[in-house]
Amino acid sequence: MFGCQCFQWSRIADSLPPDMETFSLPAPIPTYPQGEGFASGVINIGELEVLQISRFEFVWGSNLSRDKKKGVTFYKPVGIPNGFFSFGHYCQPNNQPLQGYVLVAREVACSNPQATQIFNSDKFSALRKPLDYTLLWSPDDGSQENNDSCGYFWLPQPPEGYKAMGFVVTDKPKKPELDEVRCVRADLTDSCETHHLMFKTSSKLSKLPFRVWSLRPCHRGMLGKGITTGSFFCSSYWNHREEPHIVCLKNLNSSLHAMPNLDQIHALIKHYGPTVFFHPNESYLPSSVEWFFKNGALLHQKSEPNGQAINTEGSNLPNGGKNDGKYWIDLPSGDTKTSLKSGNLESAKLYVHVKPASGGTFTDIAMWVFCPFNGPATLKVGLMNIALNKIGQHVGDWEHFTLRISNFTGELWSMYFSQHSGGVWVNACDLEFIEGNKSIVYSSRSGHASFPHPGSYLQGSSKLGVGIRNDAARSNLYVDSSIQYEIVGAEYLGDGVVAEPCWLQYMREWGPTIVYDSRSELDKVISFLPAMFRHSVQNMFNKFPLELSGEEGPTGPKEKKNWEGDERW
Repeated sequence: MFGCQCFQWSRIADSLPPDMETFSLPAPIPTYPQGEGFASGVINIGELEVLQISRFEFVWGSNLSRDKKKGVTFYKPVGIPNGFFSFGHYCQPNNQPLQGYVLVAREVACSNPQATQIFNSDKFSALRKPLDYTLLWSPDDGSQENNDSCGYFWLPQPPEGYKAMGFVVTDKPKKPELDEVRCVRADLTDSCETHHLMFKTSSKLSKLPFRVWSLRPCHRGMLGKGITTGSFFCSSYWNHREEPHIVCLKNLNSSLHAMPNLDQIHALIKHYGPTVFFHPNESYLPSSVEWFFKNGALLHQKSEPNGQAINTEGSNLPNGGKNDGKYWIDLPSGDTKTSLKSGNLESAKLYVHVKPASGGTFTDIAMWVFCPFNGPATLKVGLMNIALNKIGQHVGDWEHFTLRISNFTGELWSMYFSQHSGGVWVNACDLEFIEGNKSIVYSSRSGHASFPHPGSYLQGSSKLGVGIRNDAARSNLYVDSSIQYEIVGAEYLGDGVVAEPCWLQYMREWGPTIVYDSRSELDKVISFLPAMFRHSVQNMFNKFPLELSGEEGPTGPKEKKNWEGDERW
């Protein structure tokens, strides 16, 4: 049909085995304190109850080369309980153990009648079978040889007023049974978008490549209602400016009954809380906010010549409002300034914000660490390492990482590592664990960015070997977040359940604005380079982030977009 002979298609005889290596956490998931719906297996989202299926049956796979680790494999969910129905199949790259899920659903009486209108007739039921399937793509060129080894990608055709939620993959040209999946009534769905490109190939008879992406809801963050079904999106003609042909679910149950209560949050932190390792040569360690205030930090006000001491709780800080530039925190002068810059590891703790994710089917536990000072950067140019004098330094550094927990099972699913102006999500199977299910976070030297593994990470061009170094290593300098933590926010629990510290409502800058001539410092670096490297390095410097030419004082956690919104990924 499409005549693709450009890469190795898996055959039943030599494809990845159906019992592909699967991932499980190093230790069993604990029994959590009693609550309403957290870790109960099933979540009510209005007219539907959904549960995660993590058992799969191999359907078909493909490789870009003889190296099977470079391909992808497609799976069909199995072990679906009676009364529940699938939305589509699952896809995962072959370079990691099988760790994934798809959601299955059943209809129930709406738990929140005001959220959506209920119809009694079958015509308007929440779930309906597709009317037909459209063959979206296949590498089948019509030969008998390929007919026994090709994959066929089918898009369900929903009834009017309903939406398709996923794709079905078969290893034969025969259409899937209509009972294979269900479509969902449109008012129970939300929009989604493509995210990570998992697979791409081309064929002889198609001008456009066939591509497979992972999906995520368009509306994310603690107020987002979109729920990804765990399926994938694929197409050989789709334009990224168009909406995908499939959608995600929407949680219309405003109770968020599957979120953990306060006792369960403490249990989660004690079980999963990572150990944060700082570089053995770190000069600027973390401290508690209370220690920072008690030992000399000053509140400055515009047009006032002298700073004001801040009490330990921060109750004399301006409360609420917005960052209007009228106030900032700074270090005192003299020996006290040097002492504050160094931090105080003994007092350090992780400040915890707990919030719903993926429409309340996951819990995000964001852990914030405070360092009184962010040190200057180190520039790497080829084999040379150049310690910069001022570039990168500022007072008051807030960094964080986030644990994402499944509300179906209470299992750690992934972690987000914040890294300067961005960050990365890492699946649980790719984390480094130190004890039981407690992972490791490596904080980079001077800049305190978070990484899942030790090493030297380059912020710049790895191809040219030019950029800012982020060195991360294990040492005897660490904070155990499963013990040293304070919960400062969990809005979904209601007023008064978590007492916010006074300083959390301080929305201004935690350090003064610093302006320095980084251009002259970088030009000095360029002048010492061999002539053959100067042009490339000059171009790279021009692409460096704006903060290299100055540092605005950082704002606190609650002023960050990801306090309510999703992480930057």
